Amino acid sequence: MAAEIHVPELGESVADATVGRWLKQEGEAVKSGEALVELETDKINFEVEAEQDGVLESISKDEGETVNVGEVIGTIGEGDGAAPEEEQEEQPQAEQQEPEAEHSGDDTSNGHRELEDGAGRASPSVRKLAQEYEVDLAEVTGSGSGGRITRDDVERLIREQSRPAAPEKTEEPERDGEAQPVPAASADGRAALEERVRVSRRRQTIAQRLVESQQTAAMLTTFNEVDMSAVMELRKRRKDSFQERTGTRLGFMSFFTKAAIGALKAFPKVNAELQGSELILKKYYDIGVAVSTDEGLVVPVIRDADHKNFAEIEQGIADLATKAREGRLTLEDLRGGTFTITNGGIFGSLVSTPILTMPQVAILGMHKIQERPVVVEGEVTVRPMMYLALSYDHRVIDGAEAVSFLVRIKELVEDPESLLLEG
Repeated sequence: MAAEIHVPELGESVADATVGRWLKQEGEAVKSGEALVELETDKINFEVEAEQDGVLESISKDEGETVNVGEVIGTIGEGDGAAPEEEQEEQPQAEQQEPEAEHSGDDTSNGHRELEDGAGRASPSVRKLAQEYEVDLAEVTGSGSGGRITRDDVERLIREQSRPAAPEKTEEPERDGEAQPVPAASADGRAALEERVRVSRRRQTIAQRLVESQQTAAMLTTFNEVDMSAVMELRKRRKDSFQERTGTRLGFMSFFTKAAIGALKAFPKVNAELQGSELILKKYYDIGVAVSTDEGLVVPVIRDADHKNFAEIEQGIADLATKAREGRLTLEDLRGGTFTITNGGIFGSLVSTPILTMPQVAILGMHKIQERPVVVEGEVTVRPMMYLALSYDHRVIDGAEAVSFLVRIKELVEDPESLLLEG
């Protein structure tokens, strides 16, 4: 008896997902615990595993389709998978010996005709789409695993078939001594140089959240600059012994995390959330750290960062960054967060205006450290300087409070020994 493959619970506040890619194809043997399909949510990607041994009997939801929690996306039947290649090669010969069956309407040869015309490599929904637009599946190159034909493959061919044919070139007689006009590039020529790539569920959600953030919050950004001399000198003296003692590299993020916590304690409304007519002041410090991945920006969270020392913060950030780039983040890693830090400086950004991570009311942007001439005690000297940016929700935080918050971070970073008092 066939067992249904259901979309599992996706976590808090996540109701649906997008089918990313099927790791098995119809007719392929599967084992209990083996990954069948990858689902994409707005936060993480994860794999749905087989709950029993058998054969992937059917796929009812194709790559790119949206599915809801509990929805059936396929079935697993009994059996050991597709027949060996030798048996599959012998079967067409048997069909040739019994042509009467084909003419009499017998369906015993349908399976081989489907393999030849491409239908055997497509799910029912893709076959239906191809039938509606009169697409010959034998002409479709499958981009899915094992040559499976996906919805995107069929839609691509539909677009190509719907383009108007390019007009035939007419030969112009050459005229000696006259410059020949350069033919204009045709629209068809441009289209041939274009590539359509499906936008991942995460990237779509990132885009939606960023637009919502700008439409919801009264967002402003204030700037300052910080002299990194003291932190860089301390780091230079201590980084080797720090790594030997803790096994962790001493970076700049731990200094700014500690400084942010100190400033949040001094200005509690920056560590808050606006819910209707109430402001929720949070007396815990879960600091989100923005991490860039191939599929877009994610913000895993360092829980109770005020209770962690420098080594624990650095190790926590390193672990989360590795999980993010390997696609192993869990929903718990991304849940919540009271304040976010993003470091565009690792990409060379000199200054930027970071966008709020809703429902947080502020985000700190770090940037590239650059040597610049500055005036110190009446004299011009060269110092390693970094621009800081604080984007904030003006519905909650006044301009003076935002400026004072950023100045407090500047003071703590320029006097790194004071950070020990903030932990």
